[in-house]
Amino acid sequence: MTTFDDREKAFENKFQHDEDLLFRIRARRDRLAGEWAADLMGLSGAEAEAYARQIVDTDIATPGPHDIRDKLSADLHARGVDISDHRVEKQMAHFLDIARQQITQA
Repeated sequence: MTTFDDREKAFENKFQHDEDLLFRIRARRDRLAGEWAADLMGLSGAEAEAYARQIVDTDIATPGPHDIRDKLSADLHARGVDISDHRVEKQMAHFLDIARQQITQA
């Protein structure tokens, strides 16, 4: 192997590591957002856990940057929770920061 091949392999490994880290951070953010929304909707226990899991699965299955925000907003509004899309986005940004700290410090 040449030096170029070694550098290319190292770059590929770093890219794969970064993508895996980003996936774990987003999944954790989604779980935190799902737990938060479940609490606002009055869900608890197994129902809240199932809802949080559903949010994580939705992000994995649905492409797009606003898929989770839209789902959370729609579900909250359906349950009679008066909340704006902006507030949901702010909470998600907050949960992203928390998730990043939790995953990188683990």
